[in-house]
Amino acid sequence: MSFWDILIPVLTLIVGLVLGFLGGVFYLRSQMTKMQNNPDMLAKMAKQMGYNMNKQQLQKAQQMMKNQNQNVKPRR
Repeated sequence: MSFWDILIPVLTLIVGLVLGFLGGVFYLRSQMTKMQNNPDMLAKMAKQMGYNMNKQQLQKAQQMMKNQNQNVKPRR
C-alpha cells in the first residue's frame, strides 16, 4: 500500500464531514427562519417533540425566535 492509498480516503472523509456539517447548519438556519413566519410549521415541530402549544404559547415562541435573531451580531 502506498502513502496515497491511505491519504486520499482520509482527506475525502474529512472534506465530506465538513461539507455535511456546513450544509446541515445552512438547512437548519433556513428552517428556523421559515418557522418564525409560519405558526403552523412551529406548531408541527412542537407536536413532533411532544409538546401541545396553544396560540398564546406559539406567539410567545415566535416572538422569542425573532428577538433571538435580532440580538445576533452580524459577521464581519
